[in-house]
Amino acid sequence: MTGILDAMGGFLWTAAAFVVALSIIVTVHEYGHYIVGRLSGIKAEAFSLGFGPRLVSRRDRHGTVWQVAAIPLGGYVRFLGDADAASAGSVPVDPARARQSLTGAPLWARFATVAAGPVFNFVLSILVFAGMALWQGLPVEAPQVGKLHPTPPGVEMRLQTGDRILAVDGQPVADWRALGKLAETLPARPSHDWTVQRDGAEITVPGPDPMPPLIGGVAPRSPAVAAGLAPGDVILAVDGQPVARFDELRGHVTGAAGKPVLLRVWRPGQGEADYTLIPREQDLPTETGYERRWLIGITGGGSYFDPAIRPAGLFESLGLGAARTWDIIASSVSGLWAMVTGQIGSCNLGGAISIAETTGQAASAGGGNFIWWIAVLSAAIGFLNLLPVPVLDGGHLMFYLYEAVAGRRPSRRVVDILSALGLAAVLSLMVFGLTNDLFCP
Repeated sequence: MTGILDAMGGFLWTAAAFVVALSIIVTVHEYGHYIVGRLSGIKAEAFSLGFGPRLVSRRDRHGTVWQVAAIPLGGYVRFLGDADAASAGSVPVDPARARQSLTGAPLWARFATVAAGPVFNFVLSILVFAGMALWQGLPVEAPQVGKLHPTPPGVEMRLQTGDRILAVDGQPVADWRALGKLAETLPARPSHDWTVQRDGAEITVPGPDPMPPLIGGVAPRSPAVAAGLAPGDVILAVDGQPVARFDELRGHVTGAAGKPVLLRVWRPGQGEADYTLIPREQDLPTETGYERRWLIGITGGGSYFDPAIRPAGLFESLGLGAARTWDIIASSVSGLWAMVTGQIGSCNLGGAISIAETTGQAASAGGGNFIWWIAVLSAAIGFLNLLPVPVLDGGHLMFYLYEAVAGRRPSRRVVDILSALGLAAVLSLMVFGLTNDLFCP
């Protein structure tokens, strides 16, 4: 009975987190359509968060009905003259008001209104990433010790917050990049000699390996999540063989080739415990394409200390937010192309279930992780909406580009046929993604 209640509680948490994230992203997307349309002279008759029966509503001074509907899985803006929520068709409009309809507005107004939805998604991502940089700060350029983390028994840690790292085992360190390169060449052992500047004096103290087997992140829907591993855990051994560095794990996991691996893990405040994981094959991007590797879903956490943090500037943070948003778009393009060309397996495409589960896990990991995931989803949804598929924003923009080049609109029959094909393609993709969620390993 307890297991059933726990499962039900987990399901409700995942569903609630997914609805909240989706509602935020959809509201921003649709508000982009709404506000740019209104500023362009196009009248919005309804702004709905959700589909189906209306729960609450109010009409504003511009004549737009704002409503919350019963099915919280999307939303829409219905402009004057729209036949449906997707603006895929039109109904007759009083000629005196034709300019206020989406179909009767000038080409530039229609293009700007439709493009605004995905653009607002990108803006949301940029602002969230920028806000997180402003809130959390950025690492200082010089290698300086910040917050210290707990270390397992046998690891000697004499570094202190504020220490400026000068050398490790007598080899000089100029910046974080140099420390990372040096760490790859150092012998794997629990302790090294760290030369630091402390209180104006240069001293040498014992400290940990720069690349210990410390878990920094756990991938959603991964064997690590299923087993219960968490950031901050330290892997002591794999199948009874001690490990001293994080990069030693790859050989053990690859060698298992999908067979269960037994991890001996130390967790701060709880001590040691054993975890059994079954690696999964996944396609990972490389400099030359993609490679298939056995993974358990963890990433390294650096050393047992964080870099010292400095305040981030506004424009610096915005630039960082734009760069991260662009990386998400670029990786989406790369992944989609790789799937179409057969470079990676079709199981890499997840559906609503995997997105919901990932959202729930992000929410469980804390508010910061949940907000970060919303930014990732917003950028990805903005990109998907720009695909040149009728019924999506990109399909409408494709018709507008044709109109701009040809000097006339495509025929109603062509639009209807392509829209029907586009809807079928979108529904097929959704079913395909759900099938992968249910049957892919």
